[in-house]
Amino acid sequence: MNATATRPGRWTAADVPDQTGRVAVITGANTGIGFEAAKVLAARGATVVLACRNPDRAGDALARLTASNAVARVEFLRLDLTSLASVREAAAELRARHSEIDLLINNAGVMWTPRSTTADGFELQFGTNHLGHFAFTGLVLDRLLPVTGSRVVTVSSVGHRTGRIDFDDLQSERKYGRHRAYGASKLANLMFTYELQRRLEVAGANTVALAAHPGGAGTELVRNAPRLIRRLYPLFEPLVTQSAERGALPTLRAATDPVTRGGEYYGPDGIGEVKGFPKRVGSSARSHDKLVQRRLWQESLQLTGVTFPV
Repeated sequence: MNATATRPGRWTAADVPDQTGRVAVITGANTGIGFEAAKVLAARGATVVLACRNPDRAGDALARLTASNAVARVEFLRLDLTSLASVREAAAELRARHSEIDLLINNAGVMWTPRSTTADGFELQFGTNHLGHFAFTGLVLDRLLPVTGSRVVTVSSVGHRTGRIDFDDLQSERKYGRHRAYGASKLANLMFTYELQRRLEVAGANTVALAAHPGGAGTELVRNAPRLIRRLYPLFEPLVTQSAERGALPTLRAATDPVTRGGEYYGPDGIGEVKGFPKRVGSSARSHDKLVQRRLWQESLQLTGVTFPV
């Protein structure tokens, strides 16, 4: 019996079912919640592909994973989400290695960066957090579609609630604010999930799409915060953050809990969804705007040049 039924509100890594025989791909899995999710999935028997930009840091993560679990099946895949050329190369390599994929976790991301652009000229946060993952998903989705129970899990943020999709300034060329751009990218993550789920349902696919957010997790993302916030952060960190291990639980629940359903969104159950155990949560009314979801999808297809099999 799934432990969710006996311990409501206290879903933990111990509740992750056996993953033997499954292939799980996690972007940005060399650190933070991506690494913690990889550790749990590998311990449950999955073959875990660490899709990361930096080979050295990925090598360190692989070493840590195998040191803690000698029989762990882990691989490195070089993926730089700031370059569509790299995304295409990574997708081709992944397809060559694995004819089927059970789980794709779109976890990697940047937050509050000074304005800069990707190799393809996209605003960095929107280009990395949304467009890079959009393209990668589209290029490998056909490896998930035949697999019963396969899932695409995209990591968003409570920051999506401040986000707006401005089609007149999608790349923040006229006006840039680091918090504004981050919120837009995380809103795009959710809109992508909801529109992908709708398309999967129409196609009658085996695959479902879900989203998750870690709350306030103790990761490296705060490194791009304004100087004052970085200086004060150690004082209020215990109040607004939880460990990366705890922060990975919503992702793991969305990825593995048998009772979850496509289109659901998971986050911490505490006040403000900052800390706590994973539960199904709601997202902003703006995230459910179907017209904007569909337009964002079409814009993303045009910007990336990637087509989807659904």
